Formats: sequence, structure tokens, C-alpha cells
Amino acid sequence: MKFTDEHEWLTLEGDVATVGITEHATTQLGDLVFVDLPKVGTTVKRGDGAAVVESVKAASDVFAPIDGEVVEINEAVVKDPALVNTDPLGKGWLYRMRLTNVADFDGLMDEVAYKALVG
Repeated sequence: MKFTDEHEWLTLEGDVATVGITEHATTQLGDLVFVDLPKVGTTVKRGDGAAVVESVKAASDVFAPIDGEVVEINEAVVKDPALVNTDPLGKGWLYRMRLTNVADFDGLMDEVAYKALVG
């Protein structure tokens, strides 16, 4: 599992990464009430706003952690945004993307670096 400064997490299987937001992010946002995911087939560049999560407190962009193409979205979190709060690193994943360059995955933070970031 890898992490970004913007509190996204990724796992990699082949050239497809599963993307979600971290437990730290869900704690900061509070209970989610709405999730807007990208359309399958959307090409995203690192740093682009790829999804939006909205809580009772605020709306927040979820940024594309790496360049790629969205190949699947998690319909379950659209129907029940609370899944992101209750299981952010599991059933609360947001979307899957085929990476343009798989080597970019290795350039992201590991868990030790991310824990140091959020202190």
C-alpha cells in the first residue's frame, strides 16, 4: 500500500491501482454524506481532481495520485457513503485505474512515511 500527501491510498495489482482515502482523511472530514466518482474511461493526470467526497462539515476533492485511466468505480460508496468512514482501506475504496506508468507507484509514500506525515 502506498500513500499521497493529499491522504489518498493505493494498492496495486498488475497495472491497476485501487484508490481510496485514508482513515486520517475520513476522521478530518467527518461522516460522509455524498461521493461523486469519475466516469469509467476518464483519463486522469496526477494532481487532477478525480472524485469529490462531501461530509456534513465540508466537501473535498480526491486527487488522482498517478496518471492513468479509470477502469472501475465503487458503486457501493455512491449508494452508501458511510462505507468510506467505516472501512476506508477496504470496502470504502473509491475507484480503480489502469496506470500509464506502473513505476510511478514506487515513487509514492510507504506507510512509515505517511504515518510520519500525519503524526
